[in-house]
Amino acid sequence: MEPSSARRPESHFRSVFRVVSGNFLEMYDFTVYAYYASAIARTFFPAESEFVSLLLALSVFGAGFVMRPIGALVLGAYVDRHGRRKGLILSLSLMAIGTACVAFVPGYATIGIVAPIVVLLGRLLQGFSAGVELGGVSVYLAEIAPPGKRGFFCAWQSGSQQVAVIFAAALGVLLNQLLPASEVTAWGWRVPFLIGCLIVPFLFLIRRTLRETDEFAARKHHPSMGEIMKSMLGNAGLIVAGMGLVVMTTASFYLITTYTPTFGKTVLHLSALDSLIVTLCVGISNLIWLPISGAVSDRIGRRPILLIFTALTILTSYPAMQWLVAAPSFERLLLVQLWLSVLYAWYNGAMVVALTELMPAHVRTTGFSMAYSLATLVGGFTPAISTWLIHITGDKAAPGAWMGLAGLCGAVATLVIYRSQRARNRYEAA
Repeated sequence: MEPSSARRPESHFRSVFRVVSGNFLEMYDFTVYAYYASAIARTFFPAESEFVSLLLALSVFGAGFVMRPIGALVLGAYVDRHGRRKGLILSLSLMAIGTACVAFVPGYATIGIVAPIVVLLGRLLQGFSAGVELGGVSVYLAEIAPPGKRGFFCAWQSGSQQVAVIFAAALGVLLNQLLPASEVTAWGWRVPFLIGCLIVPFLFLIRRTLRETDEFAARKHHPSMGEIMKSMLGNAGLIVAGMGLVVMTTASFYLITTYTPTFGKTVLHLSALDSLIVTLCVGISNLIWLPISGAVSDRIGRRPILLIFTALTILTSYPAMQWLVAAPSFERLLLVQLWLSVLYAWYNGAMVVALTELMPAHVRTTGFSMAYSLATLVGGFTPAISTWLIHITGDKAAPGAWMGLAGLCGAVATLVIYRSQRARNRYEAA
């Protein structure tokens, strides 16, 4: 490997763009699946009850998260041993295969039970690759960040996800303008997945030009799988604490982005176009607030931001949803989702960098990915859980209570982590 001192310096903008490009695809695929959950339910999971059909489709969406801890361990160990660059290229390749499974498989009416099985396998493969994608990107950004700017740099991991949300929502708005609703349900929903497949070669070329981080290249010892497993067991407390931090992020993100089109259409009975426009605005809002939060956390620390915005989440998320469902309208949906966006983005802008600082350097990718993946086993099922809560309680505002509970998890985890001072001592000062 070429010594880091001999390599020509590369602009930070190019480095960030190259590493987050694949993260864009991962979130784009997850987002468009949730956006078109109703159409996917009719195509692959037909049932006598519309509720059962939708719940099956959303459960398969959540099934991808079941594979994330396995991907975090297997692929995370690969990244910590063989390098950030190689691991990120591998995860992108696996994501592309999963996308193709959903895009091209015929419906249940054509090939029967094989159709939902292939979709499920595609989602499981996407989940396996996503298990390390977020961790790999976050660690890469943390390791290339200049002193005092780690929070700002790490925020662009989540920022790239918001670009995916914006792109997917804008595409959905365009499809709704060009095609009647019946055509979108019949075949138009496949178009975003096909576009995702077309983007893959471009993203692959970009990611192949990634350089290894200087910090990893300078490390003389790279742990074996056995050493990584031993470290994971020895740091189980850190993993659980990190999981508590991430639950707030995953539950709130999937509530305000991937679940919004389904919630607006099937629960509030607003038009699909209204819901997609709101989701587009939420993505823009997230993209604005995330780097601001990361930069502010570089100045005042991670803990104050985490505590302030988990407290606001606990106090306001359910009342805001109650106000929305009392008189559903486009305007109210927009205002409530933008407020929830502020809560999510400010919290997450500080949380991602806090999680990288929490993990020991030699297993940073595996530790981050395990904590994140275990949390998505809870938060990733938010669309299905929200649908189920509304069904059994009859309370259309129930998703707000779910987000408030996630906020409580984040608050407790923050207090535990920073009381012990571990996050500040595990990683060199920013």
